[in-house]
Amino acid sequence: MRSSSFTATPGTDDPAHRSAPLNLNSDSANVACGVHAGSASITIATARRCVELGVELGAHPGYDDRGGFGRVERSLNAREIEDLIAFQVAALAAVAPLAYIKPHGALYHRCQRDPEAADALARVAKKHGVGLMGQPGFEIVAAAARAGLPAYREGFADRLMLPDGSLAPRDQAGAVLNPRVAAEQAVALARSGRYDTVCVHGDTKGAGQIATVVRVALREAGIETAPLAPR
Repeated sequence: MRSSSFTATPGTDDPAHRSAPLNLNSDSANVACGVHAGSASITIATARRCVELGVELGAHPGYDDRGGFGRVERSLNAREIEDLIAFQVAALAAVAPLAYIKPHGALYHRCQRDPEAADALARVAKKHGVGLMGQPGFEIVAAAARAGLPAYREGFADRLMLPDGSLAPRDQAGAVLNPRVAAEQAVALARSGRYDTVCVHGDTKGAGQIATVVRVALREAGIETAPLAPR
């Protein structure tokens, strides 16, 4: 029997990218900080709901790119990235305790491949005394190690993962998985020993159903799940 964590991404209310409601299927939640999507009110309400449900809270900062839902690279330098992340994380941390930081969208992919950006992210995490979440083999996990921070290795249930562990582009055929395939992938990732948490994107179509099916599949496979950094 292996243990793992099951993470979801709520906290947006943009009509084109609306998140599934937070529920007890999740051990952890990556909460948007009101910059790439959502609002201050939505972020506060989501953070409070996490606390009520006992769901671990992770900050999910993104580029200031509401029109592109934070999925367009903004070409900021490392100092600008650090300031942008620090601004968002501090706001969320003022509302509820944080366990980790995981960037969103294009900012996530930038930090995954750019060591200077990843180190900027790690400096913010260190100030808040929290860990970082990223895919194994990329710069976020490496930056956490350099900074002496906890690193939480994530895989994705609802997305096609390429051989190097990165995500297939959303516009690629088959990039978003149906609930059955997502459940099979989640179990395989949890059993592999390479991942600490399995994520479902809250804005994926049918995310609520996917989360439920994945949770049942993990349970039936004898895989226990729990928060990454219980307090």
